Amino acid sequence: MRPTLISLSVWAFAAGLIAACTPEEMPEASDGRALFMENCAVCHGSDAKGEGPMARALENAPPDLTLIALRNGGTFPAVNVLSTIDGYTKTTPSGPNMPEFGALLEGDLVPLDTGDGILTPTPRKLVALLEYIESVQASR
Repeated sequence: MRPTLISLSVWAFAAGLIAACTPEEMPEASDGRALFMENCAVCHGSDAKGEGPMARALENAPPDLTLIALRNGGTFPAVNVLSTIDGYTKTTPSGPNMPEFGALLEGDLVPLDTGDGILTPTPRKLVALLEYIESVQASR
């Protein structure tokens, strides 16, 4: 079966997106810390333990983000964390327990492998925030 022009075009576009980003351009945890302080610390606290200034005013207490990996058998669930931050995953049928930050984190894309071996173009700010949250995980 011959590839169609559309499938070749899609492949070329995706390859171009990924090729345009080099590993040197990948965000690190330090890049995500400022985003965390700006967008998350008000609820999750500056230490990410769920005790920010707004935590007591919320119906549901924000979770301790330093325990994500421990709650998941020692593995940091990058895809789930990304989905929660950007608002793709709703935590209740009526809506999320936290604001959707996807629109705030739009921008240039970087290739991210979330563990499946596939590089997926992902907003740089979202990856930076993910890296920061992963960096604050507690160990046993």
